[in-house]
Amino acid sequence: MLVKLHDNTNLEIKADLGNWQLSTSDNFDNGVETLKITLQNSENAPYPQIRLKWKSPKIDMQYFWHESKIFDSHIPPNWWGFCESNIANSIPIMQLSNQQCQNRYLVAVGEPLRSVKMKAGVYEEDNNIEFDIMLFCDPEAPANFYELEIRIDKRNIFYADAINDAMEFLKKNNPAKKVPESAFLPIYSTWYNFHQNLFAHELEAECEAAINYGIKGIIVDDGWQTDDNNRGYAFCGDWQLAKRRFPDMKAHVKKIHDLGMKYLMWLSVPFMGEKSSNFDKFKNMLLHTGATKNTGVLDPRFAEVREFLISTYIRMVKDFDLDGLKLDFIDWFTFKGEDPAVKDNYAGRDIKSLPSAVDLLMTTITNELTKIKPDILIEFRQTYIGSAIQKYGNMLRAADCPNDSLSNRVRTLRLRLCCGENAVHSDMIEWHNNESVEFAALQFINIIFSVPQISVKLSELNEAHKKMLKFYLGFWNEHRATLMFGKLRPYQMADNFPLVTAENENEKIIAVYGANQVINCDFSGKVYVVNGSGDTALVFDNLKIGRKATIFNAMGEKVAEVTSSATLQKIAIPLSGMIVIE
Repeated sequence: MLVKLHDNTNLEIKADLGNWQLSTSDNFDNGVETLKITLQNSENAPYPQIRLKWKSPKIDMQYFWHESKIFDSHIPPNWWGFCESNIANSIPIMQLSNQQCQNRYLVAVGEPLRSVKMKAGVYEEDNNIEFDIMLFCDPEAPANFYELEIRIDKRNIFYADAINDAMEFLKKNNPAKKVPESAFLPIYSTWYNFHQNLFAHELEAECEAAINYGIKGIIVDDGWQTDDNNRGYAFCGDWQLAKRRFPDMKAHVKKIHDLGMKYLMWLSVPFMGEKSSNFDKFKNMLLHTGATKNTGVLDPRFAEVREFLISTYIRMVKDFDLDGLKLDFIDWFTFKGEDPAVKDNYAGRDIKSLPSAVDLLMTTITNELTKIKPDILIEFRQTYIGSAIQKYGNMLRAADCPNDSLSNRVRTLRLRLCCGENAVHSDMIEWHNNESVEFAALQFINIIFSVPQISVKLSELNEAHKKMLKFYLGFWNEHRATLMFGKLRPYQMADNFPLVTAENENEKIIAVYGANQVINCDFSGKVYVVNGSGDTALVFDNLKIGRKATIFNAMGEKVAEVTSSATLQKIAIPLSGMIVIE
């Protein structure tokens, strides 16, 4: 079947339809084309696999974006592999842009739940870009109707604006809930600095220190539910307190609340460990046992599984007076090969579709917890950050990248491109105790456009590190409105964003991460320039004569003042320091 797009491109749809009827309609408005595909059947049947292919001239296209390609922006040949998304993994958007950070061709597939495979690559014989989309590649429950919209955006606009608009398109049938203000406050995480070796009295001491830095909450990660310190998830599934670690949880949480901090706890949603007492009850309600050693993955198509998980989270929030939950490993709700339900004709399952069951589970969790606490905090982690996931949670964290400032910068900024109103959190920052204060500061500077999560033992910091952390957390809290809600411009995605700006009508914050960047100071308000470049001099353009620049080092100590005498000027600045231009 051929469909003629607005620019006369032939889009080919291939499918073994059987008794399915396929129809299309097309709409073009202000440079954006929307293709609607409808499938109908007189009886329930598995969806047919569908493949869409078309070409467009490769003109002024240099970079490729898909959320799963964290450090890879090159445009591949058409025979390279697919990028994939589903309810718990990535986002069905791909984009081609140019060196000036302008959108050239963006494709968004309006499927938030099911698997979508997509790619865009050079067709060698004619130097066109071949677009290729595959639907219904995973096992699917029988149905009789399906409707899908595909958005094609060729507008000459800033690439990030095109991605933001595409996310709004994907979320139009999955509106996110209002994000509580507390989701945008710095938080302390126990994961990197304690791992599973947690004790209530130690966390209380850390929180007493944390509040002095402007940290407003704590996430108690893995370890609260087990006395085992060997990592892994073999003991997950009972979700009862390790009394040796937390002898009086409610009193412990109250101490943290009395400090003015929020309290969140971690759970691995799909995991049922073979060493848990609940394993025998649920061992026949698993999708597979291929997660980690001695760990099964629950099948949420069983009502008993959903009821168990939902009631567990309700119990914990009520019993411990929690402010939120970190719900982990949702991306393991997937098949490893064939659907195990097919061989027994879906026996015991009240829902046949796995994505639909995950959607119902997560929607119910969010709704029930919101009834208890309207401003409940729910954290999810990259890569499960798609449009459906964003309606369940309000804190979306970069994937694990311990002590890796580059990865944390790239991951958080890529999340900012596609997470709309949700709070994007950094992966937990940490550094070696013997690290220089300048290089330790890079961990913070690289995540300054996200909500900081801190995972160093505050009681063990040396004085220089304490001053640095207090300086940058103080700056972040003071300028949170600009950093989180101002106009964000992450430039040169392919070079890992060497220059990033955020501004409102009163101030502009510029972070420099690459050497030899020229900083445009054509802004009438106050300008803050953070030096994460590894260089000790920055070059400014449009720095009007007579403007005063105050220079601070990584610990927030004032080291110099200069007055601009030229429109293009090089200013000396300490490593990981800051310039304030007035």
